[in-house]
Parts: sequence; structure tokens; C-alpha cells
Amino acid sequence: MPATPTSTCDLTALDLSAAFRAGTLSPVEVVDDVLNAVDRLDGELNAFCVIDPDGAHASAKAAERRYRDRAALGPLDGVPTSIKDIFLTAGLPTYRGSTLLADRDDHTVPTVDAPAVAATVAAGCVVFGKTTTPEFAWKGVTDSPLVGITRNPYDTRLTPGGSSGGSASAVAAGLGPLSVGTDGGGSVRIPAAFTGTVALKPTYGVVPMFPSSPFGTLAHAGPMTRTVPDAAAFMDALIRPDSRDWSAMPPSATTPEAGGYLTAALDGTVGDRPLTGLRVAYSPDLGFGTNQPDVERAVDAAAGALEQLGATVDVVDLHLADPVDSFHVLWFAGAAAVLKPFGDDAAERVDPNLGDALRRYRDFSAQDYLDAVAERMALGVRLGALHHDYDILVTPTVPIPAFEAGSDVPPGWHSPDWTSWTPYTYLFNMTQQPALSVPCGVTDDGLPVGVQLVGARFSDRLVIRTGAALHAAVAERTPRPLIHACAQVRRS
Repeated sequence: MPATPTSTCDLTALDLSAAFRAGTLSPVEVVDDVLNAVDRLDGELNAFCVIDPDGAHASAKAAERRYRDRAALGPLDGVPTSIKDIFLTAGLPTYRGSTLLADRDDHTVPTVDAPAVAATVAAGCVVFGKTTTPEFAWKGVTDSPLVGITRNPYDTRLTPGGSSGGSASAVAAGLGPLSVGTDGGGSVRIPAAFTGTVALKPTYGVVPMFPSSPFGTLAHAGPMTRTVPDAAAFMDALIRPDSRDWSAMPPSATTPEAGGYLTAALDGTVGDRPLTGLRVAYSPDLGFGTNQPDVERAVDAAAGALEQLGATVDVVDLHLADPVDSFHVLWFAGAAAVLKPFGDDAAERVDPNLGDALRRYRDFSAQDYLDAVAERMALGVRLGALHHDYDILVTPTVPIPAFEAGSDVPPGWHSPDWTSWTPYTYLFNMTQQPALSVPCGVTDDGLPVGVQLVGARFSDRLVIRTGAALHAAVAERTPRPLIHACAQVRRS
């Protein structure tokens, strides 16, 4: 635990639970700190669409009793946690960022939790609010007609990315150490890179999903945190089986008898060269991307840090072709399915950029869809073969830093599509591989840069172990944001 924290908002989830066990902090005072910080800061960030102080206090008091009775539920009991407003959350509205849902007369507050939410509650986490998302989580930034623009705590003129941008902004600013997001094309990893936080897209099916996403098997749920050990502890909670997801994998798929995710993360921080024997392929561009130079410099340095930790790192040229056309078929078929229940004019009543995108990408045939699935399968074979020779693939998470908030693409960009500036994330939704974004430094302008660690399917624990070792080595390269619950001076 830090020796002199300025606030409990400075502490990690694991720091908090250690203090709860020791009796030096109470879950009630901690959630009060978080709620007070949200009240102070969220006017600048707009990271939350729902706050539930009454429910949070009730949960915190129950956790406090469990610690007093030495009956804590696990390492996250009593820890303040937020939920992306895509997940059904019993007792709280779920609008998915859309006026189509918020304005319906028959909209009701869910009476059941999505699997990730149920697992979060079962772990004893104190759910205090829901975070913002673009409409139906359709794009790589976070703004919507329903809740407005979410902003980056490093610079409120900039986007935190998306679609889990509310969660990333909150976690980066110290507004709760844990959040759970969704990722269908990069939606936990993109905002993690833009906000200096950690996020894991697990192997598809490792974290159960319900209801089934209209984006199908592209969609994953995963933890968003400030440290890799916190993400690992959260993963140990999130893999709770749930029969409502018929495609979910058993926890044993990625947590064999050797131990869980937190054990893997802690293993990654033991000794000076904890990654000895690890084989790493470093691809700066996957064969088709172009990076801002200071972004590539920070990722190059992260690859060098892996070597210093004992890994063998080879720079590889994968000669991949950008699968974006196939991704668009899969993605916008899902987006059209989202809007179908709302009537033929639904595309006219949503985020105008979503409507425009659906008009650009609507003339797909069944053969087009099958061709996209075939390319997806071929990519899976290609990347699977890579992992015969290498344990981990390293890439930038995003080739550019955060840009102007309220825009889907950087100013003057060559394309209106969010996929055009995030080429390194959606590929791994197509192949369903685990992918972790870890902050590895900053640009010349002081904006965070993320490095992406990708493993073979079901090698999630290895990805976590590698990420924990790397983050421990490079964490000091990413300073805390200007807007933070513990900051003394903030940008107005």
C-alpha cells in the first residue's frame, strides 16, 4: 500500500481489500470518497450516466459486516466498481447510450443482471454507477445524443476513446479502481490506450455474455483497471459460469490447476527476469498500419523492456492485409440488427454518424457475409500458426494518441470510419484471441500510449503474466492525469 496516499481514490483494488482486511479502511468510507469525487469531477468528464448512492451504501455496509466477521467474499469484496451502460443491471436503467431506449414508454429497469454484472456483485464489489457509451457501443469514441460527450482526464478537449470510454475515463481519474466494459472491435483497449489504463479483451467465451450481442461472436466483456494485478483479480471473478450463455467456455479453459489470473499476474512480478524463455513477436504495424512516430517510439521501448525482463523479442513482418472490409460486413450487419426492432426509420433517429455509416454499409449479401466469415477463419489459422513459434505478439494498441472529443475521427482525417484510425484492435475480435492493453509511456505532448499484448486463444493467463511484468517495469513512464480525484491542481 502507498505510504501516504492523499485519498483512498489513489489506491488499487487490491490495496483497498488489504486495508479492509487489516481494519484500517472501511468500504463505506471508500465508496463515500468515490461518490464525492464523482460529484466533484464528473461535470468535467461526463463518464457516468447513472449513479446509485443508496445501492452503493447498502452494498458497502454489507461488505463492512463481512470483513468484521472475517467472512470476506474474496480479494475484491467492498471495492467500488462501475458498469458500462451496455450490461443489464438489476434495479438500474440500461439505456445503452440510446434515446431509442430512453424514450420508450415501455422501457423498464431490468430485474436481472448480465453475467458480468452478476459475477461482479457475487464477488462483493460495490456497484456505484454506470458509465457512458456511444449509442449501442457502435464506435471507437464515446459520445451520444442521449448523454453527450465523454472527455479524457489527461485533457478534457480530447476523447477518451470508446466505446468503453466512460469506464476508462472514470478509472483513470480515480473514480473507482474497477470497471467492466465490452469490446467488439477494440472497445476496452482503445480507451485504455488513450487514458493510460489497463484493459483485457479475453478469449471469446471466457467471460459469459447475456443477452447475446447483436455483434455476435465479435463481442467480448472484460476488466478495465489501473494495474494488471487488479485486472487479473477481476478476471478471477468475471469467469463465473452462467448457463445463459450457451457459447461460454468453462473456467478451466484458461485457469488450469496451476492457479488463477491473479496468481499469474503475481508470478509475472517475481525476480528481475520473470519472462525468461518467453518468445515474443513484435510487429509495429501488422503489415498495414502507420504509426505516429512518438507512439511507435514508446512501443519500441516497451518491446525493449520485455527483452530486459528476459523475453526473446523478434521484430517480425506479418505481411497481413487489412481485414477491415470483412470486419465492416460483420460489424454493420450487427448494427443493423440492433436497430431493426425500432422501426424502418430508426437510422434517422440515432447518432447521425451511425445512420450515415449504416447507409454506407448496408448493401451486403449473404455471400458477402459468408466471405467475411471465411476471411475471419483464415486469419484465425494464420495467427494460430504464428503462436507455434511465438508465445506473445506485441503491437501498438492504437497508432495515434487521443484526439478532439466529439469527433469520430481526428480532424482532417482521410476517412469517416472509426476503424480507419484503430487498425490493430478489431482483427483480434475476428480471431477471438486474448489481447491486453498496457500503458507504456507518453507522446511528445504528454498523452498516453498503449502497447497491446496478444496471445493464442485460451492463453489469457500468459498474456496477464506478461502484462504484469511489463507494466511493473514501465508504469512510471505514464504519469497520472491532470484531472484526478487526488490531484491538487486541475485544468479548468
